[in-house]
Amino acid sequence: MNIIQFNYKQIKSRPLSSVLNIILFATGITIISLVFLLKESFENQIYKNAGGIDLVVGAKGSPLQLILSGIYHVDYPTGNIDYNEAIELSKNPLIKQAIPLALGDNFKGFRIVGTNKAYPDIYKGQLKTGSLWQKDFDVTIGSKVASKTGLAIGRQFAGVHGLSAESDHVHESTPYTVTGIFKETGTVLDQLILTNVESVWKIHEHHHDHSKSGDHHNCDHEHNKEGGHTHEHDEQADNPKEITSLLIQYQNPMGTITLPRLINKSTNMQAASPVQEINRLYSLLGIGIEALTYISGFIIFISALSIFISLLNSLKDREYELALIRVMGGSRFRLFGCIVLEGVSFVILGYIIGFVISRLAMLSLSSYTDNNFNYSLLEWVTLTDLSLLSVSLVIGLIAAFIPALKAMNANISKILGQ
Repeated sequence: MNIIQFNYKQIKSRPLSSVLNIILFATGITIISLVFLLKESFENQIYKNAGGIDLVVGAKGSPLQLILSGIYHVDYPTGNIDYNEAIELSKNPLIKQAIPLALGDNFKGFRIVGTNKAYPDIYKGQLKTGSLWQKDFDVTIGSKVASKTGLAIGRQFAGVHGLSAESDHVHESTPYTVTGIFKETGTVLDQLILTNVESVWKIHEHHHDHSKSGDHHNCDHEHNKEGGHTHEHDEQADNPKEITSLLIQYQNPMGTITLPRLINKSTNMQAASPVQEINRLYSLLGIGIEALTYISGFIIFISALSIFISLLNSLKDREYELALIRVMGGSRFRLFGCIVLEGVSFVILGYIIGFVISRLAMLSLSSYTDNNFNYSLLEWVTLTDLSLLSVSLVIGLIAAFIPALKAMNANISKILGQ
Protein backbone atom coordinates (compact mmCIF):
# COMPACT_ATOMS: atom_id res chain seq x y z
CA MET A 1 0.00 0.00 0.00
CA ASN A 2 1.50 3.35 -1.00
CA ILE A 3 1.32 6.52 1.08
CA ILE A 4 -1.62 8.00 -0.88
CA GLN A 5 -3.79 4.89 -0.42
CA PHE A 6 -2.87 4.80 3.26
CA ASN A 7 -3.83 8.49 3.60
CA TYR A 8 -7.20 7.86 1.91
CA LYS A 9 -8.01 4.96 4.28
CA GLN A 10 -7.06 7.03 7.32
CA ILE A 11 -9.39 9.87 6.30
CA LYS A 12 -12.17 7.41 5.46
CA SER A 13 -11.82 5.70 8.85
CA ARG A 14 -12.94 8.91 10.64
CA PRO A 15 -15.73 10.22 8.38
CA LEU A 16 -17.42 12.62 10.84
CA SER A 17 -14.20 14.32 11.94
CA SER A 18 -12.87 14.47 8.38
CA VAL A 19 -16.07 15.97 6.93
CA LEU A 20 -16.21 18.58 9.71
CA ASN A 21 -12.61 19.66 9.06
CA ILE A 22 -13.20 19.93 5.31
CA ILE A 23 -16.50 21.86 5.69
CA LEU A 24 -14.98 24.35 8.12
CA PHE A 25 -12.03 25.04 5.86
CA ALA A 26 -14.24 25.21 2.73
CA THR A 27 -16.53 27.76 4.44
CA GLY A 28 -13.62 30.08 5.19
CA ILE A 29 -12.23 29.74 1.66
CA THR A 30 -15.68 30.35 0.11
CA ILE A 31 -16.21 33.62 1.99
CA ILE A 32 -12.74 35.06 1.52
CA SER A 33 -12.54 34.00 -2.14
CA LEU A 34 -15.96 35.48 -2.93
CA VAL A 35 -15.10 38.74 -1.15
CA PHE A 36 -11.93 39.20 -3.20
CA LEU A 37 -13.68 38.22 -6.43
CA LEU A 38 -16.41 40.81 -5.85
CA LYS A 39 -13.88 43.44 -4.85
CA GLU A 40 -11.76 42.90 -7.98
CA SER A 41 -14.81 42.75 -10.26
CA PHE A 42 -16.19 45.94 -8.73
CA GLU A 43 -12.87 47.77 -9.09
CA ASN A 44 -12.46 46.52 -12.64
CA GLN A 45 -15.89 47.85 -13.64
CA ILE A 46 -15.32 51.14 -11.83
CA TYR A 47 -11.98 51.91 -13.50
CA LYS A 48 -12.91 50.70 -17.00
CA ASN A 49 -16.13 52.70 -17.08
CA ALA A 50 -14.57 55.89 -15.75
CA GLY A 51 -12.97 56.18 -19.20
CA GLY A 52 -10.66 59.05 -18.26
CA ILE A 53 -13.58 61.30 -17.29
CA ASP A 54 -12.34 63.93 -14.84
CA LEU A 55 -15.58 65.67 -13.92
CA VAL A 56 -19.33 65.20 -14.29
CA VAL A 57 -21.52 68.30 -14.37
CA GLY A 58 -25.24 68.05 -13.74
CA ALA A 59 -28.13 69.36 -11.69
CA LYS A 60 -27.55 70.03 -8.02
CA GLY A 61 -28.16 67.10 -5.70
CA SER A 62 -26.19 64.08 -4.57
CA PRO A 63 -22.69 64.05 -6.14
CA LEU A 64 -22.52 60.25 -5.92
CA GLN A 65 -25.91 59.93 -7.63
CA LEU A 66 -24.65 62.22 -10.39
CA ILE A 67 -21.61 59.98 -10.93
CA LEU A 68 -23.62 56.75 -10.85
CA SER A 69 -26.16 58.07 -13.35
CA GLY A 70 -23.78 59.99 -15.62
CA ILE A 71 -20.96 57.46 -15.93
CA TYR A 72 -22.25 54.06 -14.82
CA HIS A 73 -25.96 54.45 -15.70
CA VAL A 74 -27.17 52.61 -12.60
CA ASP A 75 -29.08 55.42 -10.88
CA TYR A 76 -31.57 58.12 -11.79
CA PRO A 77 -30.15 61.57 -12.68
CA THR A 78 -30.36 64.44 -10.23
CA GLY A 79 -32.29 66.47 -12.85
CA ASN A 80 -31.53 68.48 -15.99
CA ILE A 81 -29.28 71.44 -16.74
CA ASP A 82 -29.61 74.24 -19.28
CA TYR A 83 -27.98 73.25 -22.57
CA ASN A 84 -26.75 76.76 -23.42
CA GLU A 85 -25.19 77.16 -19.99
CA ALA A 86 -23.44 73.81 -20.40
CA ILE A 87 -22.12 74.80 -23.84
CA GLU A 88 -20.84 78.08 -22.44
CA LEU A 89 -19.03 76.18 -19.71
CA SER A 90 -17.42 73.82 -22.25
CA LYS A 91 -15.62 76.82 -23.80
CA ASN A 92 -13.53 77.23 -20.65
CA PRO A 93 -9.81 76.95 -21.63
CA LEU A 94 -9.25 74.45 -18.80
CA ILE A 95 -11.58 71.97 -20.51
CA LYS A 96 -10.14 69.69 -23.17
CA GLN A 97 -13.40 67.94 -24.04
CA ALA A 98 -17.01 68.18 -22.89
CA ILE A 99 -19.51 65.50 -23.91
CA PRO A 100 -23.25 66.14 -23.40
CA LEU A 101 -25.61 63.38 -22.27
CA ALA A 102 -29.39 63.59 -22.61
CA LEU A 103 -31.36 60.81 -20.90
CA GLY A 104 -35.05 60.17 -20.56
CA ASP A 105 -36.02 56.98 -22.41
CA ASN A 106 -35.18 53.29 -22.50
CA PHE A 107 -35.85 50.20 -24.57
CA LYS A 108 -36.33 46.96 -22.60
CA GLY A 109 -34.34 48.44 -19.73
CA PHE A 110 -31.42 49.67 -21.88
CA ARG A 111 -30.98 53.42 -21.71
CA ILE A 112 -31.27 55.61 -24.79
CA VAL A 113 -28.57 58.27 -24.54
CA GLY A 114 -28.43 61.42 -26.63
CA THR A 115 -24.79 62.44 -27.04
CA ASN A 116 -22.12 63.22 -29.65
CA LYS A 117 -19.72 60.96 -31.53
CA ALA A 118 -16.89 61.58 -29.07
CA TYR A 119 -18.69 59.52 -26.41
CA PRO A 120 -17.92 56.02 -27.82
CA ASP A 121 -14.26 57.06 -28.23
CA ILE A 122 -13.99 57.28 -24.43
CA TYR A 123 -14.44 53.50 -24.29
CA LYS A 124 -12.51 52.79 -27.50
CA GLY A 125 -15.77 51.74 -29.11
CA GLN A 126 -15.39 50.14 -32.53
CA LEU A 127 -18.17 49.19 -34.89
CA LYS A 128 -18.87 45.51 -35.39
CA THR A 129 -21.27 46.25 -38.22
CA GLY A 130 -23.06 49.24 -39.72
CA SER A 131 -22.23 52.87 -38.96
CA LEU A 132 -22.63 55.53 -36.31
CA TRP A 133 -25.89 57.49 -36.24
CA GLN A 134 -26.06 60.06 -39.06
CA LYS A 135 -29.40 61.80 -38.64
CA ASP A 136 -32.20 62.23 -36.11
CA PHE A 137 -33.65 58.96 -34.76
CA ASP A 138 -30.70 56.89 -35.98
CA VAL A 139 -29.10 54.85 -33.19
CA THR A 140 -25.95 52.82 -32.67
CA ILE A 141 -26.34 50.10 -30.06
CA GLY A 142 -24.00 48.22 -27.73
CA SER A 143 -23.23 44.52 -28.11
CA LYS A 144 -25.28 43.51 -25.07
CA VAL A 145 -28.28 45.49 -26.33
CA ALA A 146 -28.09 43.64 -29.64
CA SER A 147 -27.75 40.18 -28.07
CA LYS A 148 -30.51 40.63 -25.48
CA THR A 149 -33.11 42.49 -27.54
CA GLY A 150 -32.51 40.94 -30.96
CA LEU A 151 -32.14 44.36 -32.61
CA ALA A 152 -30.24 44.33 -35.90
CA ILE A 153 -29.21 46.80 -38.60
CA GLY A 154 -32.27 48.43 -40.14
CA ARG A 155 -34.64 47.37 -37.35
CA GLN A 156 -36.94 50.00 -35.89
CA PHE A 157 -38.12 50.24 -32.30
CA ALA A 158 -40.00 52.70 -30.08
CA GLY A 159 -38.45 54.06 -26.90
CA VAL A 160 -40.28 53.92 -23.59
CA HIS A 161 -40.48 57.13 -21.58
CA GLY A 162 -38.49 57.10 -18.35
CA LEU A 163 -35.49 55.02 -17.30
CA SER A 164 -37.50 52.07 -16.01
CA ALA A 165 -38.52 49.17 -18.26
CA GLU A 166 -41.88 49.05 -16.39
CA SER A 167 -43.00 52.40 -17.83
CA ASP A 168 -46.06 52.11 -20.09
CA HIS A 169 -45.63 55.33 -22.10
CA VAL A 170 -44.23 54.29 -25.50
CA HIS A 171 -43.15 56.84 -28.13
CA GLU A 172 -44.78 54.86 -30.94
CA SER A 173 -45.05 57.82 -33.33
CA THR A 174 -41.29 58.47 -33.32
CA PRO A 175 -39.41 55.16 -33.72
CA TYR A 176 -35.63 54.83 -33.80
CA THR A 177 -33.71 52.99 -36.54
CA VAL A 178 -30.60 50.89 -35.80
CA THR A 179 -27.71 51.91 -38.06
CA GLY A 180 -24.79 50.26 -36.26
CA ILE A 181 -23.70 47.83 -33.55
CA PHE A 182 -20.55 48.24 -31.45
CA LYS A 183 -18.09 45.46 -30.75
CA GLU A 184 -18.06 44.21 -27.17
CA THR A 185 -15.89 46.44 -24.97
CA GLY A 186 -16.60 45.11 -21.47
CA THR A 187 -17.70 48.63 -20.49
CA VAL A 188 -20.96 50.52 -20.03
CA LEU A 189 -20.97 51.17 -23.80
CA ASP A 190 -22.17 47.57 -24.31
CA GLN A 191 -25.50 48.33 -22.63
CA LEU A 192 -26.36 51.72 -24.16
CA ILE A 193 -28.35 52.90 -27.17
CA LEU A 194 -26.66 56.01 -28.57
CA THR A 195 -28.20 58.71 -30.72
CA ASN A 196 -27.81 62.47 -31.14
CA VAL A 197 -29.10 64.91 -28.53
CA GLU A 198 -31.57 66.42 -31.01
CA SER A 199 -33.43 63.10 -31.24
CA VAL A 200 -34.06 63.09 -27.51
CA TRP A 201 -35.26 66.69 -27.64
CA LYS A 202 -37.62 66.10 -30.56
CA ILE A 203 -39.19 63.02 -28.99
CA HIS A 204 -39.92 64.89 -25.78
CA GLU A 205 -41.17 67.98 -27.61
CA HIS A 206 -43.63 65.63 -29.29
CA HIS A 207 -44.48 64.08 -25.93
CA HIS A 208 -45.03 67.56 -24.46
CA ASP A 209 -47.42 68.50 -27.26
CA HIS A 210 -49.51 65.40 -26.52
CA SER A 211 -49.47 65.87 -22.76
CA LYS A 212 -51.31 69.20 -22.65
CA SER A 213 -54.46 67.26 -21.83
CA GLY A 214 -55.94 66.65 -18.38
CA ASP A 215 -53.25 64.15 -17.28
CA HIS A 216 -50.38 66.53 -18.07
CA HIS A 217 -49.73 67.38 -14.43
CA ASN A 218 -49.69 63.74 -13.33
CA CYS A 219 -47.37 62.76 -16.15
CA ASP A 220 -44.87 65.48 -15.26
CA HIS A 221 -44.96 64.44 -11.62
CA GLU A 222 -44.25 60.83 -12.59
CA HIS A 223 -41.29 61.77 -14.78
CA ASN A 224 -39.73 64.08 -12.23
CA LYS A 225 -40.04 61.38 -9.60
CA GLU A 226 -38.11 58.97 -11.84
CA GLY A 227 -35.33 61.49 -12.28
CA GLY A 228 -34.97 60.71 -15.98
CA HIS A 229 -37.11 63.63 -17.19
CA THR A 230 -35.71 65.32 -20.30
CA HIS A 231 -38.80 67.35 -21.21
CA GLU A 232 -37.58 70.02 -23.61
CA HIS A 233 -39.15 72.68 -25.85
CA ASP A 234 -38.07 74.47 -29.02
CA GLU A 235 -35.78 77.44 -28.59
CA GLN A 236 -38.80 79.69 -29.10
CA ALA A 237 -40.76 77.95 -26.34
CA ASP A 238 -40.98 79.00 -22.74
CA ASN A 239 -38.32 76.60 -21.42
CA PRO A 240 -34.79 76.32 -22.85
CA LYS A 241 -33.37 73.09 -24.16
CA GLU A 242 -31.85 70.89 -21.48
CA ILE A 243 -29.44 68.00 -21.13
CA THR A 244 -28.90 65.61 -18.24
CA SER A 245 -25.16 65.96 -17.68
CA LEU A 246 -21.84 66.98 -19.16
CA LEU A 247 -18.78 64.70 -19.06
CA ILE A 248 -15.56 66.72 -18.85
CA GLN A 249 -11.89 65.97 -19.46
CA TYR A 250 -9.38 68.53 -18.21
CA GLN A 251 -6.91 70.32 -20.46
CA ASN A 252 -4.34 70.35 -17.66
CA PRO A 253 -4.11 69.62 -13.89
CA MET A 254 -5.10 73.18 -13.09
CA GLY A 255 -8.67 72.21 -13.94
CA THR A 256 -8.79 69.90 -10.92
CA ILE A 257 -8.23 72.83 -8.58
CA THR A 258 -10.26 75.52 -10.34
CA LEU A 259 -13.24 74.07 -12.23
CA PRO A 260 -15.23 72.22 -9.52
CA ARG A 261 -15.20 75.22 -7.20
CA LEU A 262 -16.07 77.60 -10.05
CA ILE A 263 -19.03 75.49 -11.19
CA ASN A 264 -20.43 74.77 -7.72
CA LYS A 265 -20.23 78.39 -6.55
CA SER A 266 -21.04 80.49 -9.60
CA THR A 267 -23.53 78.39 -11.60
CA ASN A 268 -26.82 76.57 -11.09
CA MET A 269 -25.01 73.33 -11.86
CA GLN A 270 -23.11 70.85 -9.75
CA ALA A 271 -19.65 69.41 -10.45
CA ALA A 272 -18.75 65.96 -9.09
CA SER A 273 -15.35 64.28 -9.30
CA PRO A 274 -15.55 60.54 -10.12
CA VAL A 275 -12.33 59.85 -8.20
CA GLN A 276 -13.53 61.54 -5.02
CA GLU A 277 -17.00 60.00 -5.07
CA ILE A 278 -15.78 56.48 -5.84
CA ASN A 279 -13.18 56.74 -3.07
CA ARG A 280 -15.99 57.77 -0.74
CA LEU A 281 -18.01 54.76 -1.87
CA TYR A 282 -14.99 52.51 -1.32
CA SER A 283 -14.61 53.82 2.22
CA LEU A 284 -18.21 52.84 2.97
CA LEU A 285 -17.91 49.40 1.38
CA GLY A 286 -14.44 48.84 2.82
CA ILE A 287 -15.81 48.36 6.34
CA GLY A 288 -18.02 45.47 5.21
CA ILE A 289 -15.25 43.91 3.10
CA GLU A 290 -12.80 44.11 6.01
CA ALA A 291 -15.35 42.58 8.40
CA LEU A 292 -16.04 39.65 6.05
CA THR A 293 -12.30 39.10 5.56
CA TYR A 294 -11.76 38.91 9.33
CA ILE A 295 -14.70 36.53 9.74
CA SER A 296 -13.42 34.19 7.01
CA GLY A 297 -9.91 34.37 8.47
CA PHE A 298 -11.28 33.39 11.89
CA ILE A 299 -13.17 30.43 10.37
CA ILE A 300 -9.97 29.26 8.64
CA PHE A 301 -8.08 29.56 11.94
CA ILE A 302 -10.73 27.46 13.72
CA SER A 303 -10.50 24.95 10.89
CA ALA A 304 -6.72 24.71 11.23
CA LEU A 305 -7.11 24.22 14.98
CA SER A 306 -9.70 21.51 14.35
CA ILE A 307 -7.36 19.69 11.94
CA PHE A 308 -4.53 19.89 14.50
CA ILE A 309 -6.68 18.49 17.35
CA SER A 310 -8.12 15.79 15.10
CA LEU A 311 -4.71 14.56 13.99
CA LEU A 312 -3.31 14.74 17.53
CA ASN A 313 -6.22 12.75 19.01
CA SER A 314 -6.06 10.15 16.26
CA LEU A 315 -2.43 9.32 17.02
CA LYS A 316 -3.38 7.42 20.18
CA ASP A 317 -5.89 5.30 18.26
CA ARG A 318 -3.39 4.63 15.48
CA GLU A 319 -0.15 4.22 17.42
CA TYR A 320 -0.11 0.43 17.02
CA GLU A 321 -0.75 0.75 13.29
CA LEU A 322 2.03 3.31 12.92
CA ALA A 323 4.38 1.12 14.95
CA LEU A 324 3.73 -1.79 12.57
CA ILE A 325 4.71 0.43 9.64
CA ARG A 326 8.05 1.02 11.33
CA VAL A 327 8.50 -2.70 12.05
CA MET A 328 7.78 -3.54 8.40
CA GLY A 329 10.57 -1.25 7.22
CA GLY A 330 8.94 2.16 7.10
CA SER A 331 11.23 5.00 8.11
CA ARG A 332 10.53 7.77 10.61
CA PHE A 333 10.23 10.21 7.72
CA ARG A 334 7.61 7.98 6.08
CA LEU A 335 5.47 8.29 9.20
CA PHE A 336 6.08 12.03 9.25
CA GLY A 337 5.00 12.24 5.59
CA CYS A 338 1.82 10.20 6.22
CA ILE A 339 0.57 12.58 8.92
CA VAL A 340 1.56 15.72 7.01
CA LEU A 341 -0.16 14.44 3.85
CA GLU A 342 -3.32 13.83 5.85
CA GLY A 343 -3.37 17.40 7.14
CA VAL A 344 -2.64 18.82 3.69
CA SER A 345 -5.38 16.64 2.17
CA PHE A 346 -7.98 18.30 4.42
CA VAL A 347 -7.02 21.81 3.29
CA ILE A 348 -6.75 20.87 -0.41
CA LEU A 349 -10.21 19.28 -0.40
CA GLY A 350 -11.57 22.27 1.55
CA TYR A 351 -9.93 24.67 -0.90
CA ILE A 352 -11.38 22.90 -3.96
CA ILE A 353 -14.89 22.83 -2.47
CA GLY A 354 -14.62 26.48 -1.38
CA PHE A 355 -13.34 27.49 -4.83
CA VAL A 356 -16.26 25.77 -6.59
CA ILE A 357 -18.91 27.19 -4.22
CA SER A 358 -17.52 30.73 -4.48
CA ARG A 359 -17.69 30.51 -8.30
CA LEU A 360 -21.25 29.24 -8.21
CA ALA A 361 -22.14 32.13 -5.89
CA MET A 362 -20.35 34.52 -8.27
CA LEU A 363 -22.31 33.11 -11.20
CA SER A 364 -25.56 33.71 -9.32
CA LEU A 365 -24.58 37.28 -8.38
CA SER A 366 -23.43 37.98 -11.94
CA SER A 367 -26.80 36.82 -13.25
CA TYR A 368 -28.55 39.12 -10.75
CA THR A 369 -26.46 42.21 -11.62
CA ASP A 370 -26.82 41.48 -15.33
CA ASN A 371 -30.61 41.23 -15.11
CA ASN A 372 -31.05 44.26 -12.85
CA PHE A 373 -28.19 46.61 -13.80
CA ASN A 374 -26.93 45.16 -17.13
CA TYR A 375 -23.50 44.63 -15.59
CA SER A 376 -21.75 41.25 -15.63
CA LEU A 377 -19.16 40.30 -13.00
CA LEU A 378 -16.34 39.11 -15.22
CA GLU A 379 -13.66 38.10 -12.71
CA TRP A 380 -13.52 34.31 -12.34
CA VAL A 381 -9.87 33.45 -11.69
CA THR A 382 -7.47 35.92 -10.08
CA LEU A 383 -4.01 36.00 -8.56
CA THR A 384 -5.72 35.91 -5.16
CA ASP A 385 -6.71 32.30 -5.86
CA LEU A 386 -3.07 31.30 -6.17
CA SER A 387 -2.25 33.15 -2.95
CA LEU A 388 -5.14 31.42 -1.16
CA LEU A 389 -3.92 28.01 -2.35
CA SER A 390 -0.41 28.74 -1.09
CA VAL A 391 -1.74 29.94 2.28
CA SER A 392 -3.97 26.85 2.51
CA LEU A 393 -1.00 24.51 1.97
CA VAL A 394 1.00 26.35 4.63
CA ILE A 395 -1.93 26.08 7.08
CA GLY A 396 -2.19 22.35 6.40
CA LEU A 397 1.54 21.89 7.00
CA ILE A 398 1.48 23.89 10.24
CA ALA A 399 -1.60 22.08 11.57
CA ALA A 400 -0.05 18.66 10.85
CA PHE A 401 3.54 19.41 11.86
CA ILE A 402 3.37 18.73 15.61
CA PRO A 403 1.27 15.52 15.28
CA ALA A 404 3.63 14.33 12.51
CA LEU A 405 6.66 15.08 14.68
CA LYS A 406 5.10 13.17 17.57
CA ALA A 407 4.39 10.17 15.32
CA MET A 408 7.93 10.22 13.95
CA ASN A 409 9.48 10.18 17.44
CA ALA A 410 7.11 7.58 18.94
CA ASN A 411 8.76 4.80 21.05
CA ILE A 412 8.08 1.69 18.94
CA SER A 413 9.28 -0.82 21.57
CA LYS A 414 7.04 0.65 24.26
CA ILE A 415 3.98 0.69 21.97
CA LEU A 416 4.45 -2.94 20.87
CA GLY A 417 5.17 -4.02 24.45
CA GLN A 418 1.78 -2.69 25.53
